Amino acid sequence: MLSDLIQQFEKASATYAAANGLERDADWFVLKLLEEMGELTQIWNKTTGRGRRKGMSDEELAMALADETADVLGHVLLFAHRNGLDLAAAVERKWRFLPQA
Repeated sequence: MLSDLIQQFEKASATYAAANGLERDADWFVLKLLEEMGELTQIWNKTTGRGRRKGMSDEELAMALADETADVLGHVLLFAHRNGLDLAAAVERKWRFLPQA
């Protein structure tokens, strides 16, 4: 399942990069992740009253928070894919998840 999700993000990202003339070099993947974390932080600040809402309703903030979280997830997966990381194994190892019987 994770590999399918990674492939979907990879296809969408490659299509976006091609359409916008972007080179997805090694640095691009980590820099995009940091950019998306900044956007998530900005929405979080608005949601928690630490930033100006700029007229956004609670529903709009909730949707923006979900959207930015999805962007962060996508860019984590893209970064891992670009760097040949086995995230499934790393999650089991790092979080001490037990394999399902």
